[in-house]
This record gives sequence, structure tokens and C-alpha cells, in this order.
Amino acid sequence: MSRRDALPPLACLRAFEAAARHASFTQAGSELNLTQSAVSRQVKRLETDLGRPLFERSHDGLRLTPAGEQYYRVVCRVLRELADESARLRRHGNDHQLTLASSPTIASLWLARQLPDFQHAHPQIEIRILTVEDPYRLDLAEFDLGLYYYLENAVDPPGVLAEPIFDSEDVIAVCSPAYLSRHADVRDADDLLDHHTLLVVEDHFNDWLTWQAWYQGLGLEWRPPAHCLRVNSYQLLMHATLAGQGVTLGWSRLLEADLRQGNLVRALPHALPSRGRLSLLTPQHRHLTPAARTFRRWLLNEEA
Repeated sequence: MSRRDALPPLACLRAFEAAARHASFTQAGSELNLTQSAVSRQVKRLETDLGRPLFERSHDGLRLTPAGEQYYRVVCRVLRELADESARLRRHGNDHQLTLASSPTIASLWLARQLPDFQHAHPQIEIRILTVEDPYRLDLAEFDLGLYYYLENAVDPPGVLAEPIFDSEDVIAVCSPAYLSRHADVRDADDLLDHHTLLVVEDHFNDWLTWQAWYQGLGLEWRPPAHCLRVNSYQLLMHATLAGQGVTLGWSRLLEADLRQGNLVRALPHALPSRGRLSLLTPQHRHLTPAARTFRRWLLNEEA
């Protein structure tokens, strides 16, 4: 290959892709564990190699040039295909390995309780669980299937197909028996706001699951509660609920086992159909491994 036809260094392509995606050398550096100046130098080296600018630089940040936009699409496709094929080759020879991505909450409260039945039916499959809170941060090359709550008509996580696991699901108010033993029973929705502690998650990914939206969706009168405990993690919020620290909102199917076992009880009889559905996320543009196909059929009740 002549020098003129030589491919740019992979490090430069990765720096360019991250900088274009974030519109920032600084954020790209944070993702790649590089300094801002190191990312800038790699992009500059790529621009010199190509003989044209890829970014317009200003005090407001970065913006791709027309040539940069075209090059970005090509680089994204090439890097994705390279990552997928590398992952496939690493897994080659072990078609019985399955990596499941999920949020920590779903993994601990629901998935871990489903897996014994699957492993009993398919003991030859080795399972690895990868916990990532936000599905938008998933690396498609690192997992076979994902389990996340998915909102229809919202922005889809890139590169995945979402299939609902349950036909329907409700959002309900729950607490632990220990909480009720230390407090009076919740008489009604007004009493909950006036005399009990509401557990609230401050998390942009779950900001559609709010007490105010729940009350208003049920046609109940909403006002700021007298007592709140706020956390920034839904997993931590559920641990606080089980420990008897207050009343929280949860999905009926996700919490089914804890409700059946008496670890949680419904604080109110009200139920609001959930906007989000627990869904199976399947990476697109990639063939599923035999293990992934088996798990998908089992989870969606498609096994013969």
C-alpha cells in the first residue's frame, strides 16, 4: 500500500469519532482517558493526513464541516463493524457464553431471580451479567442482549431493537411491612402526602416515573409531600424501601417476587399503566449467538 493510500491511525479515528459525537475535545478526552490537548493533536494529525479540516472550531465548541460529517458517518460504520467482528471472534468457539446487559436495579430485583429457571433448563450456557445504568451508554460490542425499561415514542438507544417482555405493567405505590409497623397505615392518597415519607429518585433516566405524574395520571390531587427522602439511584431507592424508610413507586411485574414473598406491600390500591415497558434490547446489524437466541426464545415464551 502506498503512503498516499495508507489508512489513518486507529487512535486518530477514535479521537475524531468521540470528538464529533460529543462536539467537544474535552468530553472526548474524558471518555478515552486522554487530555483535551491529546485529542486535539490526534484530530489535527488526521486533518493533516486527509488534507482538509473536519471541524469548525469556535468559542461555542466544535461543529463538523460538510467533509467532516461525511467522514464521521463512514468512521462510525467502520468502527462499529470492527468492534462487532472483534467481539464475534473473541467469542468464537464459545457459543455457549451469554452476556446480558441490564441496569443494577433490574439485575438485582428481577433478572437474578429469573436466571435459576433458565440455567436449570439450559445448564450448558454460561451467563455473564454486565450492569450499566443508562442504556444510552452501552457498548454494543460488549453484550449479547439487554434488559431495560423502554419508553415508546422516545429516542431509542442507538443500534438496538426493543421488544416488550410483558403485555402490560402497572406503576404502584409500595413500602415494606417494617415501615408500616413503625407508622400508621396509609389511609388514602391525601394521607400519604400529609403523614408519610415519599422516596424520590433524582435520576434523569427515570424522571418519567415521578410521584406528581402518578398522582395526576390517576386524577388525584397533587401537592408537595410533607416528607421526602431523595436519592440519585433507583437501586438505592429500592434498598431504602425494603429497609423501611418510606413509600416509593415501582413496577408491579419487576417487584412481583418481593410482593409475593411479603418483602413489600402495596401502600395504596391505585395502579397506573406504566409508560415504560421492561424490554429486551437486541443489537441490530449483528447475528445472535446460539446462546442469545435460546435466551430470547425462553424469555419471550417462544420455546417450542
